[in-house]
Amino acid sequence: MEPIRFDGRVAVVTGAGGGLGRAHALLLASRGAKVVVNDLGGSVAGVGGDDAAANRVVAEIRAAGGQAVADHHSVAEPEGARALVDTAVKTWGRLDVLINNAGILRDKTLARMAPEDFASVLAVHLLGSAYCSQAALAQMQGQAYGRIVMTSSAAGLYGNFGQTNYGAAKLGLVGLMNTLKLEGQKYGILVNAVAPVALTRMTEGLPFSAMLGDAAPERVSAAVAYLASEACTSTGEIIAAGAGYFARVQIVEGQGVHLPAAEVSPESVAAHWAQITDMSGARPFDSLSAAFSGAFGKR
Repeated sequence: MEPIRFDGRVAVVTGAGGGLGRAHALLLASRGAKVVVNDLGGSVAGVGGDDAAANRVVAEIRAAGGQAVADHHSVAEPEGARALVDTAVKTWGRLDVLINNAGILRDKTLARMAPEDFASVLAVHLLGSAYCSQAALAQMQGQAYGRIVMTSSAAGLYGNFGQTNYGAAKLGLVGLMNTLKLEGQKYGILVNAVAPVALTRMTEGLPFSAMLGDAAPERVSAAVAYLASEACTSTGEIIAAGAGYFARVQIVEGQGVHLPAAEVSPESVAAHWAQITDMSGARPFDSLSAAFSGAFGKR
């Protein structure tokens, strides 16, 4: 197979001052991409700011012979997202790849969580990805080419105790991807997601962190780089990635049961519960219309 390269391509990586984002930025740059390294430089909880984190990664890329500039805007604000995209376009004249990676953690059970902690996590992960994607779309549509990669998580796909805000944001990104893939296809814009497992400052101290010794961020970046490349022709995929493990994740729907209108009642749902929850014939759908056709098209 030909080496996957990004020569002539311009990439934006959010939250690239450390951890996964840094690994993504370094890999893309090493393969020829011009990279905008975005990081506000705040704490894991999203408090404060420091230009040093993004600047260090830019220095690393340049020291290795690559091209990069730093950006310190907050993606949680529409103005910050637009300014970030403007940095790429003003510097290099285009934007080909957007890696939505920025995130914060404010873990607590929902019963004990302050409303602002729920809102802040959604603002960075979900709204930040939406704002950056929206800002990137105009440029990508004009080019008739683009690659957008969302960063989901097993916490959103499957749940994790004490992370209702984070899990809601991360599954929300799948919904964002699923619709944006349809809106972007005619412009040559592919939208996919990665669900990473990696030992970073965001996962240190979590109950399962001791299991992540082999889960270096760089081992996730291989999947991200593929999804961000011309070699990728898929859209709407979720790829679990970490420690050398890569797997497709899908949302599927069982065959279910069709009840005549006269028989629909709570009791009939209870009576048919085994058939309703039987996943032996489960299938994925690639759009709402496909799901509706699959569910209601046959009688």
